Amino acid sequence: MKIRKFPYLRILVHVFGVLPLVLILLAALTGRLSFNPIQDIEQRLGRSALYFLVASLAVTPIITLTGWRALQPRRRALGLYTFLYASLHFFTFAVVDYGFDLREIGRLIIEKPYILLGFTAGLILLPLAITSFNFFMRKMGKRWKSLHRLVYAAGLVVIIHYAWAKKGNLFTLSGDIVKPLLWGLLVVFLLVLRLPAVRKWFSGLRQNLSGRVRSLRQVKPT
Repeated sequence: MKIRKFPYLRILVHVFGVLPLVLILLAALTGRLSFNPIQDIEQRLGRSALYFLVASLAVTPIITLTGWRALQPRRRALGLYTFLYASLHFFTFAVVDYGFDLREIGRLIIEKPYILLGFTAGLILLPLAITSFNFFMRKMGKRWKSLHRLVYAAGLVVIIHYAWAKKGNLFTLSGDIVKPLLWGLLVVFLLVLRLPAVRKWFSGLRQNLSGRVRSLRQVKPT
């Protein structure tokens, strides 16, 4: 009888998946939100979406670098949590804060174009979330991979949205621009690791190192 392994990794992903909501709820109940609680919640949800987006982008590079293929099935959950928090971020802004007043939201988009960038990122994530299941993967075939490569476009748009919203200056590194820039560099680094040539080189290096380690273990002491 085959003993099933305990799904610790799946449980861990879901624990971290709901953790931001728990922390926001605790902050609200204990009065630890800022003087503008709706904006505070909105920003927390946006940052959570960014964290899960980067985590989902990191899955394939981590597998390439380490060979830890147990991460592969968890990428879907990370992507869906990304969409969940991005949707809650937009809902808090458009519905809770502005009552879905389209005229007011339109005025804000003209005054603050970074809002449009955030909405664009959400539109990119929407078809990725819908088609993330095996049914669509089988139906779409090679087109599925082509579509889901757009996640990197979403990542870059989110970084620009985040940096612009911070009102920093890219050239003087003023304000809070440094943190979005660091996240942007991380997204670019993950994208570089996905390039076929780079991925092949790291995979070969990992296999070579693994082979050497196995050889050393097989050497018997004299």
